Parts: sequence; structure tokens; C-alpha cells
Amino acid sequence: MIPAVVPCTDRALWDDHVDRFQGHPQQLWGWGETKAMHGWSVDRVLLEADGSVIGCAQLLVRRLPVPFRALVYIPRGPMCSVEDTPAVLRSLAGHAASRHRGVALSIEPDWDLDSPYAAAVEGAGFRGTTNTVLIPRTLILDLGKSDDELMADMSKTTRANIRKAMRSDVEFRKVKNESELEQVLGIYHETAERAGFGIHEDQYYRDIFRNLGEGSPIIGAFDGEQLLAFVWLARSGATAFELYGGVSAEGQKKRVNYGVKWAALQAMRGDGCSRYDFNGLLNDGISDFKKQFGKHENMLLGTWEKPLSPFYPAYAQAMPLARKGIQAARRLAKTAAGRARALLRR
Repeated sequence: MIPAVVPCTDRALWDDHVDRFQGHPQQLWGWGETKAMHGWSVDRVLLEADGSVIGCAQLLVRRLPVPFRALVYIPRGPMCSVEDTPAVLRSLAGHAASRHRGVALSIEPDWDLDSPYAAAVEGAGFRGTTNTVLIPRTLILDLGKSDDELMADMSKTTRANIRKAMRSDVEFRKVKNESELEQVLGIYHETAERAGFGIHEDQYYRDIFRNLGEGSPIIGAFDGEQLLAFVWLARSGATAFELYGGVSAEGQKKRVNYGVKWAALQAMRGDGCSRYDFNGLLNDGISDFKKQFGKHENMLLGTWEKPLSPFYPAYAQAMPLARKGIQAARRLAKTAAGRARALLRR
């Protein structure tokens, strides 16, 4: 069986298929629209066999210098059954080679490492790589559990901080408009500077908010009209996925970062999601905070690539070096921006 690759140009139909396959929010139409506004092109395709759709994938395409031509990347996809995975992946690789002339098809599926999908991906000619975009080590909570069951997996201190925050006068609710979004961005800048991580330009976040709409809720902790902390998510029918989070200095003192995380879990369960992905665990303070909300860790399949060009070995060697250069440039830009803000405050 060789599935046919059929373009999809209907937003409602596409998002319906994402939910039908219990797909990840980074496969939603609005996420692709945002990436298309910031350096990528987007190709959404359905895989059809015997008159039925057996899979789908939102491909992001990044143009590369000659001779590499293009990288074709599927974030947290494709979406299909285990049985159909080899055929779906072979058709997608053929499409990436013929339509986009890709040097490789890179996938980071929303599948567990210890699932039968692993053998299916390897059997389709893909190889594991450390050229990772989305971190496979993460924490995923089952939102089918009750409040008591979720709290039982947290540390005693975390439970106490949540209860204290929820008893306060702080209001936990979704961000309503673009005026409140600007407060979110202000706190995110403050948090990034304090924690030492790089961020995108503000317009990138505004585009996510507009393009995903209800698929990208932001849960905020408000003291009157003042935002103290937030958790920003992307949400499909099944999965809530943390994108960003931040807390002001005042919010830290009041421990509302615990309350807003708890409010986000409850809000996503109320929206019908069955799983809550904390989006990656590293060996840093932010990850230490995330790990207070569960006693386990999850390991997803990771990053796999299908070589599509004789230039793939050179690409595989060059890509890590290029990423290091980009990261160094971002660190320099962040340092310069911090110095500029410090001068303005004088």
C-alpha cells in the first residue's frame, strides 16, 4: 500500500483531522500560520488509501543554502496508527524529496519511546539524531485524574503553595484581549532576563495569540487589573502543551506561580484535554519547578531523520555547528538588550 499525498487547504477540515487522530497542538492550522510568518513555509497533507484518510502531517519547510536546498520538519507529527506508520512515513519522505527537494525529512512525533511506534519509524528508514528542536524528556499529566489524585503526585510543599495561592484574593482566569497580552509580554521579558534564557521578538508571540485563537489560551494570575504570573499553552482536542510561562517579582513573593500552574491544569481539563505536557525537562531551575508537579517523567520518541539527498552527511555534520552559532548570536543579542534596558532605567 502506497498512500496518496493529498494537499489540504481547508482550515476547519484540517483541524478536524488533527483532533480525529488526537494530534498535537503544534499540528494545528494556526501554529503553521504563525511559523509561515516567521521564516518557514507550510505544507499540510492528508494521506489517503482505499478512499480513507489514514494519516496527516503539517510539514514546515526551511530553505537552506545550496547544495542542501531545504529541511522538511514535522513538529510532533505525523499523525497515524502504528500499523500505518511505515507506509505513511515512506509517502511523506517521497513527497518531501519530490515537492520540496529536501536534504532530509525530520520528525519529532508525539509518541512514547517505549511504544511500538519506535520500531515502525526505524523500519521506514529513519535514523535517530541529536539535532533536536523539541525536548523528548518531559512531564505529561493525565487530566483524567481527580484533583486529589493529581495533588497526591506533587510534593507536600507544592500542595501547600497551591492551596495558599488559591485562598488568596488573586483571580486566576484566561487572558481576554491584546491589552492583557502586552502585560504577559512584559512579565515574560522580566522572567527571561531573571532566568537567563532567550526569547523571540514580541511580534512572534502576538502572532501566536491571533492565529491560534482559542487554541492558545493564556491562564493568568490577576491582582485586580495587574497581571502577576501566566502560563501560556497551545491546545488541541486531546493535548494541552505549555509554550511559555512567567512570573513577576511580586508574583514570586506571593507564590502565585504555583496557583497559576494549578489553574492551567484545571482549565485545560475543563476544555476537554486528556493530557497536559509541560514541554521539556532540562537540568535547570525551570525544570526543577516543573518536576514538583509529578513524581514521574515521560520520554517521547525524540528526533528522527530520513536522508533524502547525497548531501545529507555534510548537512548532518554542519547543522549542530550552525545551531551553536545561532545560540551564541542570541546570547549576545540578549546581553546587549539587557544593557540597553539598564541604561534606560538610569
